[in-house]
Amino acid sequence: MKRLRAISDVESLPALDNSVSKNRPAIGLGDDKPPPRILLLYGSLRERSFSRLAVEEAARLLIRFGAEVRIFDPSDLPLPDQVQGDDHPAVHELREHALWSEGMVWCSPERHGQITGIMKAQIDHLPLEFAGMRPTQGRTLAVMQVSGGSQSFNAVNTLRLLGRWMRMITIPNQSSIAMAFKEFDEAGRLRASSYYDRIVDVMEELVRFTVLTRGHADQLVDRYSERKAMRQKLDATSDLTTLAKA
Repeated sequence: MKRLRAISDVESLPALDNSVSKNRPAIGLGDDKPPPRILLLYGSLRERSFSRLAVEEAARLLIRFGAEVRIFDPSDLPLPDQVQGDDHPAVHELREHALWSEGMVWCSPERHGQITGIMKAQIDHLPLEFAGMRPTQGRTLAVMQVSGGSQSFNAVNTLRLLGRWMRMITIPNQSSIAMAFKEFDEAGRLRASSYYDRIVDVMEELVRFTVLTRGHADQLVDRYSERKAMRQKLDATSDLTTLAKA
C-alpha cells in the first residue's frame, strides 16, 4: 500500500459552518459503525492539481462525518492493456483499495469537454468482475469535476454514465467547480463559497447512501441473467467444456 496520498490538516475546516454541520449525517439510517470506507480518485498529475485538491477537501469532510478514507495516487498507473494481464503493482493496489471500499468519490478535470485520460484509465482498470470479486458493483459513488472556465457538467455527466455502467449506486447530488484556479488559496484549500457548500452537501449525501445500503450490496447487484448463466456453466449436461472432455 504505497500509493495512498497523505491528507494534511485533517481537523482544519475553516470554511465549514459548525453551527449547521452534522458530525454524523447518516444517523438513524442504519449502523454507521464501523466507519464507512470511501476511496477517492482524482484525474490529474499536475503538481497543483485542482481535482486532487478538491478530493482532499472532500476527504477532510468525510473524516469529519465519520468515514475512513483513502486517496489513490495514480502517478505510476500504466495505461489499460499496456502491461500484459494488467500485472502491475499500481493496478493491483488500485483494485485492492476498490475491494476495500464501500463507496467512492471520482473527481476529474474537464479537458476538451470530457474527463481526462488519467481518470478514465483508473476506471478502466476496475473490471466489473475478476476472480469472483466485484470491485465496484453495489458500491456508492459521488461524482465531482473542476473546470478552468465557466461551469460545466460534461465531466460529471460522463462519470455518472460510467458509474451506472460499473453498476454503482451513484448518488443524486454532484459538484462542479468553475474557474477552479480562483477557488483555491495558496495553501491549496478551497475557499468558503457556494462551491464548498456543495461539496459538503455531496459528502453528507454520500455517507448517508453508503450507510443506508450497507450490508445490501450483494443483494442489490444480484441478477437473474447472471444466476442463469452460472447455472448453465455448472450444468455438466450442457457445459461445452465438460462435454468436450467426455
